[in-house]
Amino acid sequence: MISKSKRVARSMAVSLAAAAMLALGLPSGNAYAIDHVQCVGGENFLKIWSHLDGRESVDCYANGGKTDFGGWWVDRISTGNNDLIYYDVNGDSVKIERWHDITFPNRPPRVAAIQIV
Repeated sequence: MISKSKRVARSMAVSLAAAAMLALGLPSGNAYAIDHVQCVGGENFLKIWSHLDGRESVDCYANGGKTDFGGWWVDRISTGNNDLIYYDVNGDSVKIERWHDITFPNRPPRVAAIQIV
């Protein structure tokens, strides 16, 4: 007769082995790493025109993920082949689907972060 402690130990070992096999057998999720890239004509990157404290900037991004945008005021967004969510400094989020070019001539949003989804 097997002692109770040996049965418990064997049961735990079998459970641990099953969990390890399950973890190794499932595909891992997508790795998200948004990239700040050089703006190149003809590419379908996310492109954002912005300004802050007398400085102006045009930035391009590729790949899915989320990054800080530093509270810059956004004048124009061209999404290219990317779906975008921007998070303004007030906590609101706005989704803009791919292939849109939007300008904000009167009341530009102040953006805390951007996310390509």
